[in-house]
Amino acid sequence: MSSNSFPYNEQSGGGEATELGQEATSTISPSGAFGLFSSDLKKNEDLKQMLESNKDSAKLDAMKRIVGMIAKGKNASELFPAVVKNVASKNIELVAGSVVMAFEEVCPDRIDLIHKNYRKLCNLLVDVEEWGQVVIIHMLTRYARTQFVSPWKEGDELEDNGKNFYESDDDQKEKTDKKKKPYTMDPDHRLLIRNTKPLLQSRNAAVVMAVAQLYWHISPKSEAGIISKSLVRLLRSNREVQYIVLQNIATMSIQRKGMFEPYLKSFYVRSTDPTMIKTLKLEILTNLANEANISTLLREFQTYVKSQDKQFAAATIQTIGRCATNILEVTDTCLNGLVCLLSNRDEIVVAESVVVIKKLLQMQPAQHGEIIKHMAKLLDSITVPVARASILWLIGENCERVPKIAPDVLRKMAKSFTSEDDLVKLQILNLGAKLYLTNSKQTKLLTQYILNLGKYDQNYDIRDRTRFIRQLIVPNVKSGALSKYAKKIFLAQKPAPLLESPFKDRDHFQLGTLSHTLNIKATGYLELSNWPEVAPDPSVRNVEVIELAKEWTPAGKAKQENSAKKFYSESEEEEDSSDSSSDSESESGSESGEQGESGEEGDSNEDSSEDSSSEQDSESGRESGLENKRTAKRNSKAKGKSDSEDGEKENEKSKTSDSSNDESSSIEDSSSDSESESEPESESESRRVTKEKEKKTKQDRTPLTKDVSLLDLDDFNPVSTPVALPTPALSPSLMADLEGLHLSTSSSVISVSTPAFVPTKTHVLLHRMSGKGLAAHYFFPRQPCIFGDKMVSIQITLNNTTDRKIENIHIGEKKLPIGMKMHVFNPIDSLEPEGSITVSMGIDFCDSTQTASFQLCTKDDCFNVNIQPPVGELLLPVAMSEKDFKKEQGVLTGMNETSAVIIAAPQNFTPSVIFQKVVNVANVGAVPSGQDNIHRFAAKTVHSGSLMLVTVELKEGSTAQLIINTEKTVIGSVLLRELKPVLSQG
Repeated sequence: MSSNSFPYNEQSGGGEATELGQEATSTISPSGAFGLFSSDLKKNEDLKQMLESNKDSAKLDAMKRIVGMIAKGKNASELFPAVVKNVASKNIELVAGSVVMAFEEVCPDRIDLIHKNYRKLCNLLVDVEEWGQVVIIHMLTRYARTQFVSPWKEGDELEDNGKNFYESDDDQKEKTDKKKKPYTMDPDHRLLIRNTKPLLQSRNAAVVMAVAQLYWHISPKSEAGIISKSLVRLLRSNREVQYIVLQNIATMSIQRKGMFEPYLKSFYVRSTDPTMIKTLKLEILTNLANEANISTLLREFQTYVKSQDKQFAAATIQTIGRCATNILEVTDTCLNGLVCLLSNRDEIVVAESVVVIKKLLQMQPAQHGEIIKHMAKLLDSITVPVARASILWLIGENCERVPKIAPDVLRKMAKSFTSEDDLVKLQILNLGAKLYLTNSKQTKLLTQYILNLGKYDQNYDIRDRTRFIRQLIVPNVKSGALSKYAKKIFLAQKPAPLLESPFKDRDHFQLGTLSHTLNIKATGYLELSNWPEVAPDPSVRNVEVIELAKEWTPAGKAKQENSAKKFYSESEEEEDSSDSSSDSESESGSESGEQGESGEEGDSNEDSSEDSSSEQDSESGRESGLENKRTAKRNSKAKGKSDSEDGEKENEKSKTSDSSNDESSSIEDSSSDSESESEPESESESRRVTKEKEKKTKQDRTPLTKDVSLLDLDDFNPVSTPVALPTPALSPSLMADLEGLHLSTSSSVISVSTPAFVPTKTHVLLHRMSGKGLAAHYFFPRQPCIFGDKMVSIQITLNNTTDRKIENIHIGEKKLPIGMKMHVFNPIDSLEPEGSITVSMGIDFCDSTQTASFQLCTKDDCFNVNIQPPVGELLLPVAMSEKDFKKEQGVLTGMNETSAVIIAAPQNFTPSVIFQKVVNVANVGAVPSGQDNIHRFAAKTVHSGSLMLVTVELKEGSTAQLIINTEKTVIGSVLLRELKPVLSQG
């Protein structure tokens, strides 16, 4: 045997490979010595013959060596056609991953080589080994972006509906018809999305992440939400996996908040999380913040600020600043909370608060002169350079608003100029220049002294800035034309800083890649192409040789007509997408979960549902074998029914009576294997009905349980009578973590009282002109709603202003925000001419002033109407003592407190006037007060039962302070804005 055959036969997988190696080397050279220097071309011929072998061992050996060649940097491109041929092999799932990996390394741009194998790869995905699945999914993602049109164009027809002035009706009609052309997804596009869905239940985090990025980049936006549950499940993995998953969720949550809002508590920070995980969770919580959940999040952040991890505490303060800029309703609340942090003992917390306050004050500096004065006093104690520089910048920008303080600050800074940090020195120079231009009489000598110190500073940036400022503000012969505009240059209006997420621009990288993680283009990164305007010819994916399907049956196994059970049946996919069925799966999985991992049992309903379904699938795979799974797939496709049709059929079947359900379940229990094979649809339907019955029975006998979160802050139930609360069984370590966390809950001595005042003001719901003679008005009776404890009672008066009868008045389609509920009035058969009727409704506004939109319909027409509640009508008055009021107020401080100063004539500050004005705006109850200058009012929110405490404290002269304490900071801020002008006016 010649010597150059040794490298190929040293680790040969079979005898044929050895023979091939000997046969190939015999053609190279008659001498072994010359074989050592033979060309790579002849060696590659040897590998080609091994790839064309009938033995899988020889093919696998060749594939390993080709991957080794690529790893060493050798050119293996000529071997690629031989590698691609293996896609048609009988056991392709053994080598598919290696084939695609080689394709990605050698010629990733040769999309034409994928066409004929696209459908085969899609169908093979479930059977390929896990790391092969990752490679194939990434390759198919890039392929889909080049071969299919965008599924995101569904909403385009809603935009640009205007007609050009010079456009004819025919052109407009043609344009409209073109826009309204419905989007139809390519069947091959749907095949890829459908076949990757089962892999979301994989226990390999990389596979789940690969499927998630595929859904994000190529699926319709309405279907992408399915990945959120699987990604949240991965947060139970180790910290390295958590880091990658959270980075991708942070990018997704910027564009589509709704995907992860139901899992908000999954991103709460735990004390055991490393800092890198904490900061990423903070980022996601900030992206998910909105008016509805900001109150809960601010209470979370208030706890995080007290963390011993100072880097995390500083990041939390930055997060509060971002929330303040994104949600204007809580800007004042966040600012007040940050000002309270200025008295914190930790210097890092104080410094970070100063920096964030500076950014917030740039948005509305004229309203916060007192805060600027308070921050000026901190210069004597704070030493962090960034914080000192921020304070000096603020004073310089607002030097005309604090004319007495700014010169004194400059005097102090002149004393310590030489010992300050370079960043602080630059701001001292800027402050001196601004005061020289606005208050030259007091600060001229000080500024010259500082400029002389800067002239000889060791840092060249300081020296350059000094020379520039001197020439600009001190006029002399050499001064240029810019000296005239010095004031405009230094005191120009600066734009407010834009606080954005660091993940905002990462969406142009493919999710799950190294480039996305690093936010730079890494070596070897393959960019996703833009969607084509017109889809390329889909016929290129058609395979002419149909007989290849016969090769799917392994030797020695007979082919069955129908499988006993589908590997991933469509009914299971539909069940997995519904919450109710996932709960039932989790229950059945807990009863027969011997195959599951003990560490993951009972973690949550989400996890158990996914594990149980994967266990059932794996059992069916073991019973029927690989061939049965493939046969079942072909049989299910041969039925010629789409997913939507199957879904409709399932829905129709689910509407049968209990007796038929019992019958179907008994049939399932007593049926044989042949019956289950001939009737797969009835089996899946009866199995689903049985699961639903089991779930209903368990719900009847098992009390509802709730996931224990580290900071479960949404449990605020309205309590009108004393309730014995169960003692939580918490470990000592968890109790230590929760020490110091005080949350306001309704006290047993606090009960709902009768309203002190019911305004008679009505609001127009439907004008008679818009309603074709039907007019509707509504008002708030300020009484507990009879339809639900969390609903606001509303009375609607309907008037018929026509001379004919109006029939069948009822509520039609409802377009309510997430979480909002409505109890409608019973339909009115008829309303006589000039007749009038009053009906009652209940709406759960979820403690927000969002609009409830719905249709008010008659027999002939439907009219779109809206009800937006005033913030004062979202409250119920409560009766409490002054002692209880003070106790609750002492708990609701910091970010839970907002205040404003009111200026009005003394006659407007009498007790009767204040009482009438407050109760006219808000449904609150008066609290007895032992002080004549303090008036207190209390209420609770209708939905959550959170306390709302209002205090009007009269000061000397004609001023008063209005203070509102509540956990619902958004409602508190809105109520403050509504009460302030009412109390100020005469």
